[in-house]
Amino acid sequence: MSRAEGARLAEKVNPGLRDVLEARYGALLPGMADTVIDMAYGRFYAREGLDLKSRYIATIAALSAQGGQTGPQLRINIEAGLGAGLAPREIAETIWQMALYGGLPAAVNALNTLRAVLAERAPQPD
Repeated sequence: MSRAEGARLAEKVNPGLRDVLEARYGALLPGMADTVIDMAYGRFYAREGLDLKSRYIATIAALSAQGGQTGPQLRINIEAGLGAGLAPREIAETIWQMALYGGLPAAVNALNTLRAVLAERAPQPD
């Protein structure tokens, strides 16, 4: 997978991510945004052998089981999972399955992150 293909995939599932990373970290770590996009999207999410939705299920599961310290990364990957075609129920079930492995508090925190993402995406009344 080329760097350009990774960048296109990142923009498809998580629009603006590169720009957010550059704005937050570019002054401290020049090139960090491009490295993250190249590594995560170009070398991992775009690999053959597992479809994109399955990769996001695995990512969301791992971040959910790790607990609250992964909240920002969980949010980004829930948004990207939705962008990749996961249904909210699929994400909720993935998170809930992790209650068995990461504990109920971790699962509830992850479900609250999902709820927040869905609320932000909901159409707002005029």
